[in-house]
Amino acid sequence: MNSPAIGATGARVELVDLCKRYGTAEPPAVDSIALDIQPGEFITLLGPSGSGKTTTLNMIVGFTEPTSGRIELNGKDISRTPAHKRNFGMVFQNYALFPHLTVAQNVAFPLRERKVPAAQSAKLVGDALELVDLGGMGNRRPHELSGGQQQRVALARAVVFSPSVLLLDEPLSALDRKLRQSLQREIKRLHDELGLTFVFVTHDQDEAMTLSDRIAIFDHGKIVAVGTPAELYHRPTTQFVARFLGESNVFAGRYRSADVYEWNDRKWTVRETGDGTENQALIVRPERLQVAFDEESVPSGSNVAPAAVTDVSFYGTYYRIELAFDDNSTGMAVLPVGAPAVVDPGTRVIAHWRPEDQVLVSQ
Repeated sequence: MNSPAIGATGARVELVDLCKRYGTAEPPAVDSIALDIQPGEFITLLGPSGSGKTTTLNMIVGFTEPTSGRIELNGKDISRTPAHKRNFGMVFQNYALFPHLTVAQNVAFPLRERKVPAAQSAKLVGDALELVDLGGMGNRRPHELSGGQQQRVALARAVVFSPSVLLLDEPLSALDRKLRQSLQREIKRLHDELGLTFVFVTHDQDEAMTLSDRIAIFDHGKIVAVGTPAELYHRPTTQFVARFLGESNVFAGRYRSADVYEWNDRKWTVRETGDGTENQALIVRPERLQVAFDEESVPSGSNVAPAAVTDVSFYGTYYRIELAFDDNSTGMAVLPVGAPAVVDPGTRVIAHWRPEDQVLVSQ
């Protein structure tokens, strides 16, 4: 037989009009989604609980059968192919290790299922454990390892047989923040070294932004946006995307013309064309919003919104300034340490930003 080797080339996965229903009276769990995942891409399925991301992952791996639509692997329809014949690697939230087996035996399990000869299996297991920085720990049992080490074992087991696609279902959610950040770096390194196609599910926006080449945002069974982290953060297309991926100041006014947006009694300059309707919100990210004590201190050409400071929090390298605007909406500014306008709660200020630092989105 051909010898497997860690580091197979990633495959292309395409979801075509994919749908999953669990009952005719219920709305679809996944509603006619389309997604083209490129070979070697790291794509994250991001969304709140119940949005359809995990159901989509389970259909890709073969644990759940689609109601309609297709899943294609390098152009071949695998929608009805059993999970064990798809040759995909899978990493679970709860590690799913066998407690009675050693670390090496756990990692070797998929090789044994594929009847890889013992000597070859031992070499591959050793390589996989070195890859996840667990060399020399093969004789330990899972209970002798920390949570982070157990997840590394799960990663080694998922890649040891050279899958073309690796699927990860919230693999870091059980870990504390520091350990999560460490494992995030490890997962990114594995992706870069192996060249596999990674499909990652999370509800953590920061995790998605850190790891992904692209992010597919789910809401109520639909994919509502797909793009790079920078595209989705700086140019969100809807208010849901703007609010879910990061924090936003959302101003609910009216788009009037090619260069005017009305908010209360203010007329703000816009640099982009609206969608032809008045029902649009104006979004400003917190780090783009500045505060001044009076309008005379605001740079020329800025858009302004009077506000009151309601809270100030210190985060080491920046201040988070909570604001209440005059229409009773709330917002925030993120200001670096040393910023001249860090003020006490209760202070009246003028929030301001450049027109090029805002975006119009549908409400």
